[in-house]
Amino acid sequence: MESSAASWVAGKGETILQPVTLDIAAGQLVAIIGPSGAGKTTLLEVLAGVRAPSAGQVRHNATGVGYVPQQDIVHSQLPLESALTYAALLRSDASPGKVSSLVAEVLDVLGLTHLRTQRVATLSGGERKRASVAVELLGHPAVLFLDEPTSGLDPVTARDVMRHLKAIAARGSTVVFTTHNPGDISFSDEVLAVAFGGQLAFAGPPLQAREHFQAASYEEIYDRLAEGVSPWPQTNRVMESVARPVVAPSVGAWRQWWLLTRRNAELLVRNKLTLAILAGSPVVIALMFLMLFQPGAFDFAHPSPSTTVMILFWIAFGGFFFGLTYGLSQIADEFAILRTERRAGLRLLPYVLSKVASLLPLLLVVDALLLGLLSATDRLPSADTGAMFLTLALTSLCALTLGLLSAAVVNNPSQAALMLPMLCFPQVLFVGAFLPVPVMAEVGRWLSYAMTNRWAFEALGNIAGLPNLWQNGGSPLGPPLLASYGDSFATAPWVDWVILAAFAVASSVGTVAVLRRKVGVRR
Repeated sequence: MESSAASWVAGKGETILQPVTLDIAAGQLVAIIGPSGAGKTTLLEVLAGVRAPSAGQVRHNATGVGYVPQQDIVHSQLPLESALTYAALLRSDASPGKVSSLVAEVLDVLGLTHLRTQRVATLSGGERKRASVAVELLGHPAVLFLDEPTSGLDPVTARDVMRHLKAIAARGSTVVFTTHNPGDISFSDEVLAVAFGGQLAFAGPPLQAREHFQAASYEEIYDRLAEGVSPWPQTNRVMESVARPVVAPSVGAWRQWWLLTRRNAELLVRNKLTLAILAGSPVVIALMFLMLFQPGAFDFAHPSPSTTVMILFWIAFGGFFFGLTYGLSQIADEFAILRTERRAGLRLLPYVLSKVASLLPLLLVVDALLLGLLSATDRLPSADTGAMFLTLALTSLCALTLGLLSAAVVNNPSQAALMLPMLCFPQVLFVGAFLPVPVMAEVGRWLSYAMTNRWAFEALGNIAGLPNLWQNGGSPLGPPLLASYGDSFATAPWVDWVILAAFAVASSVGTVAVLRRKVGVRR
C-alpha cells in the first residue's frame, strides 16, 4: 500500500492531516499512535479509503481491504456463527458449503470456535471485538484497518486481541491499527507516530521509535508527541510495498434483498422483547378503541356523526402509528454495520426494501386484527371491509417508509425516538378530522396535502359512506357537519390509494438517498 503526500482538510479549511508519504508492506502489523486529536483516525480512514484525501492519493496493491471501526459491526441478537454466515453470504456468491467452511476457518483463526452458538450480546468486550474482526476477515483482505481495537479493554483482554492481530499479519495480511494503549506498540512491526496538527513525527520499528523520541518507555513517546516534535522526513521509502491482488466477487441485488430479509426476520424473532412490544402494543390500542367508542355509531336509525368521524380518524391514525413506530426502530442502530457492508458491496435499495419486506407482514396482521375487533363489536360500518383493509395497509406502509426515512436521517436510536411525537402531531392536527380541511387557515390547508393520514381518513370516509349516513341518518348535526367537510369524501378511494402509494415510494427513495450520503458509495 502506497500513500503519496496524502492529506485531509476539514470543511472549514482546518488541516487535520498534514501531507503523509509512506509505503506499508504486506504481512506487517503497523500501529498508528499519538495523542487524542492528533489525526490518527483521520490517517487510518484515508489509508483505508473510508475518507478520500483532500490532496494526494492512496494506492492499494490489492483489492481486498477491510476496515473495523470502534463500534461493533455484528448484530448482537444473532448467534455468532449465524451473524458471520449472513456477512459472508452478502460478500460472496459462493455455495453454502464453502461459506460454512470459510466461517469455520475465520472462527478458528480468531479463537472463537467454542463461542459460535452464543449470541453476540453475551460475548465479552474482547470477544466482540474479535467477532468484528472476523466479519472483515471473511473477505480475505490483503490489508486490514482497525480503529482502536483495544479501546475499553482490560490489559489481559487487550493483549489477547493483539496476539490474534499478530497472527493475522503472520498469515500474510497487512494490519494497520490506531491505539492509545502503549502496551500495543510492543506487538507491532512498525509504528507511525502522529503529532498534533496531523504531522507525521516518526515511521519505523518500535525500538527505533523509543530511540528517536529519547523515551525510556513506550508511554513516554506519547509525552514527547504531546510536547511537539519536528516533522519526520518523508523523502525516502519507509516500508517496502508488496503486491497481492485479490478479486472480490459481487452479489446480485435480488440475492442481497433475500439475505437481508431473512436476517431481519431472524433478528425480529430472536429479540423476543421487541417482538412482544411490536405485536402487543396494537392489541392494547385496539382494546382502548373498544373501551372508548360505543357500538352502533354507523347505524342509520341512530347515527352519531361526531363518533363516526373519530372512529375513522383513529383507525387511520392507528395504522399510521403502528407503521411509524416499526420504521423508527430500524436503521439508526445499524449504521456501523451498514457502513461496513456498504464498503463490501451492499446495495442500498435492497437494504431498504428488506426492511419493508420483513416488517410489512407483521403490520398487515396488526391492521387486520384492529379491523376485525372493531367489526366484530359493531364499531365499523357495513361497508367494503376489503377496501378498508387496503386503505389501512397502505397507511401503515406509508408510515413505515416515513419511519425508515426518519431513522436514516438521525444518528442514533435516541434521536429516532424523539422523532415520534414530531411526526405524529401534524398527522393529528392537519388531517381534517378535528378541523375539516376547508375551514383551516390557508397554510394549514396546504400543509394537509403532505399528511398521509388525510388521504387515508378521506378514503375511509368515502368507503364508510359518511355523506349518505350524515345526510339521511336523521341527526340534526349531520348536514351542517357534512357541509363543513365540503368535497373531502367525494374522491374515489382508488385516487387516495394512488396518493398513499406515491408517498411510500417517495419515502423509500428518500431513505436510499439519505443513506447514500451517510454511508458512502459501494467499493
